[in-house]
Amino acid sequence: MMAYAQAKHIVDGLIPIIDITPLRVGGDTKAVANALHDASQGLGFIYIKGHGIPQAVINNARDCAYQFFRSPEDKKNSVSVSNQHRGWLRQGRAKMHDDAKPDLKESFIWGGERNTENLTDDHTLRGQNQWPSFIPTMQSSAMSYFAHAHDVAFNLMRGFALGLDLDESFFLKSCTTPLSRMAYVYYPKQLEEHGEQQFGVGPHTDFGVLTVLCQDSVGGLQIETLNGQWVHAPPIEGTLIINVADLLSRWTDGVYKSTPHRVVNSSGGERLSLVFAFDPNPETVIDSQDVFGQSHISKEPPITCGDYLNWRFNKAFSYRNE
Repeated sequence: MMAYAQAKHIVDGLIPIIDITPLRVGGDTKAVANALHDASQGLGFIYIKGHGIPQAVINNARDCAYQFFRSPEDKKNSVSVSNQHRGWLRQGRAKMHDDAKPDLKESFIWGGERNTENLTDDHTLRGQNQWPSFIPTMQSSAMSYFAHAHDVAFNLMRGFALGLDLDESFFLKSCTTPLSRMAYVYYPKQLEEHGEQQFGVGPHTDFGVLTVLCQDSVGGLQIETLNGQWVHAPPIEGTLIINVADLLSRWTDGVYKSTPHRVVNSSGGERLSLVFAFDPNPETVIDSQDVFGQSHISKEPPITCGDYLNWRFNKAFSYRNE
């Protein structure tokens, strides 16, 4: 008999809940920074409240996303994903490692607006956004959420820097034209007959510096603990869930953990996530000696943010090699 991949219910406190209000409006920023620092050395997943994104902005983004994904395929094809990773990525076009089944998810992806933010095509993940003409409000609602999520990420990166006893601007020194991008990620109903090796998105770590995730009420996110068990990371009302991604782990020489996670949508219905990926300018050098001092012996050689992302994206997305 076929079944879903299994996970255990989370133990209280395994993923902490941190109020980041002081990073936004002032207050005891060091206490928040220390809490972020401690959590990042565990699973690297954190629920945050006090994030400052208005509920109306989240609702507007969700409404447009659902309208898009529920549209006929020929309409979605009008904004089919570009070589710069902008637009609609249909189901089956992403898989997280060579032996995995393609993910069940489909995505709509965008980034900073090139014509209004002085962005140039200096990297393969930078390009013209594609907005569906059949949803006139999609661009404004998406860019509003994008701007708010960027503020959340900037506040968190200040917190991580303070937690490492660095200047609060350390991770933001080269963020004039960040490579950050955003995706609406849609998970269709997943059937038990798909089996335990089929995922909405398969086990993976995130590619960039930091991920800011707004879940819906459906659930389905599962995280691998340090002892190899999978646990549910259910939605908690009023919070976002953030996680250390591969480049922040590399920047901190593995002190901060980038943890494998996956999605199994066993709800019997559809699921939608708003996923923001923060990355600095492509020329930013990721070097743990800059964090820990020149006498530190790094496990990995320095690499630019842009080069690392190219390598990871080319492995994960089949359209980039066609």
